[in-house]
Amino acid sequence: MYHVVGGITSRAFRVIWMLEELGQDFTVDDVKPHSDPALAANTTGKIPALRVGDDYLTDSSAILSYLADKHQTLTHTPGTVERARQDALMHRILDELEALLWTAARHSFILPPEERVPDIKPSLKQEFLRNANRLADAIEGPFLQGAQMTIADILLTHCLNWAHVAGFPKPDARLTDYAKSMRQREAFKRALTH
Repeated sequence: MYHVVGGITSRAFRVIWMLEELGQDFTVDDVKPHSDPALAANTTGKIPALRVGDDYLTDSSAILSYLADKHQTLTHTPGTVERARQDALMHRILDELEALLWTAARHSFILPPEERVPDIKPSLKQEFLRNANRLADAIEGPFLQGAQMTIADILLTHCLNWAHVAGFPKPDARLTDYAKSMRQREAFKRALTH
């Protein structure tokens, strides 16, 4: 059985959703970053972490990759062109969408007030919109890489949901329709109940 450290209002949602897609048994310790349980799982205090036996894995995208490879689903075979494209999509989403969302969050409520630069947020939102709209062109449909859902879809959907909650501009309709269809997945709905 897996044990997730971190709750659904964090990047741990990605891991919880993935485990629901896999049909795996797991427990969730809904803790905040830098809490004692988070520090016990990850010396940086960041969440999520996934306990596997006596080990803890950290970083949501690394955890998704581990689970996909271990269970041989929601991923393309390592060493194939399709896998390289999947990995490229993952890095693109992290670099061009998540990094902007995280920077905006840091300057909204994470950094101490005296270190925040609120004036940066409009430029982050515009860059996010430009990058998201370009990414819409990459959707092969119904998933990012065509007929097969991968962990890149979990990552992208989470970022699109995060952007919506954070008040970022609404992206291209192809992305909003895509995110809406992903939220209709039964595993996504079950993940929300943790």
